Amino acid sequence: MLHQTDLAVNGAGHLTVGGVDTLALAREYGTPLYVLDEDMVRSRMRVYVRAVKAYMPRGSRPLYASKALCCKALCRMAREEGMGLDVVSAGELYTALAAGVPAGDICFHGNAKTAEELRYAIASGIGYIAVDGEEELERIDVLAAVAGARQRILLRVTPGIDPHTFAAVNTGVVDVKFGVPIPTGQALAFTERALGMEHVALAGFHCHIGSQIFDAGPFRLAVDVMMGFLDRVRERTGYTASVLNLGGGFAVAYEEKETAPDCGEMIRQAAERLAERCGQYGYPPPAVMLEPGRDIVGAAGVTLYTVQNVKSVPDGRCYVAVDGGMGDNPRYALYGTRHTALIADRAGETPDTTAALAGRCCESGDLIGENVPLHSPRQGDTVAVLVTGAYNYSMASNYNRVPRPPIVALKDGKPRLIVRRETVEDVAALDL
Repeated sequence: MLHQTDLAVNGAGHLTVGGVDTLALAREYGTPLYVLDEDMVRSRMRVYVRAVKAYMPRGSRPLYASKALCCKALCRMAREEGMGLDVVSAGELYTALAAGVPAGDICFHGNAKTAEELRYAIASGIGYIAVDGEEELERIDVLAAVAGARQRILLRVTPGIDPHTFAAVNTGVVDVKFGVPIPTGQALAFTERALGMEHVALAGFHCHIGSQIFDAGPFRLAVDVMMGFLDRVRERTGYTASVLNLGGGFAVAYEEKETAPDCGEMIRQAAERLAERCGQYGYPPPAVMLEPGRDIVGAAGVTLYTVQNVKSVPDGRCYVAVDGGMGDNPRYALYGTRHTALIADRAGETPDTTAALAGRCCESGDLIGENVPLHSPRQGDTVAVLVTGAYNYSMASNYNRVPRPPIVALKDGKPRLIVRRETVEDVAALDL
């Protein structure tokens, strides 16, 4: 089974998560159902907090990238475990503030923030806004002036690094929608513009090179490029950055053939390279921010479904249709992401069937996976799809007007509802 300490098989042969029988959860809360091992989430958060404190310069801090999974309970967990928060919309910012996260512990990202969102962030007293371009920079300066504030900012720059991950999640190359590129010289001009503004206070720089990164190499290279850039900025303008945000991108293992990386070791190696480059340039070590999201919640999540029917096509495939699909897990349709799945009723049995795991939506492409090994699937079985904690609930939709599933968190072997199931009334609530 995958590298997940929270998964096991009990005496009845049922899959358990965090010591709780998944069939019992399906009976109590219904399906589809997102299950999140809170103990594992908190453990992952502590790994980052400890590693950043042990290896990175004084003042460094990890921020939970809430886009991976955002709800009030997750925001509270991050705050309680000593993490700040990374948000990318007014909705995520509102959720964080409603959960009691101090505004000063929040950094607001995004490549197309609206004036309303920026106004809300400034009025909230947000810690940092990561500025994505010159037009946004000018807008923030004007809005901060109106608010009588001087807003702390980071400038998002692109270092021109390809971490060789999937193209849709590669954010560090020059030709990408995020940030201002360093190699073209535009990032330096961007910096000079920010330093000349009255109502913004430049704290430092932000970069993010991509997702699903399995080794420290791309992060070491990012440190090389960013510190070289910081040194050129200082030489050109006299400005010394106090903050360097290296983004996130730490990988999780979606399949058994993959091995999850040691993020603590990756942080240690990045910190070692940072110390080398600061020494080389005689640069005061900046406080480092990291933005893990997927690695915090990904492997801690399991989605439960009920098999509605099993259909075999002559000279074709076996289709196992469940009561969920691309509405609650669009990632296979979008990215071709492969998840391990199993029949939770007989979790210890060897698979004897290869099937297409089909969803309920009126769409031929509504598949959760293809060529999925399963053990004798039949109507009424509970199917568990693993490593679904990140970007499943966050990207869920009401396609076909299907209500979104609830989330149940497991802590110390006890379940609690942290997001209730939507109803058909909820789906139609905004209609006029």
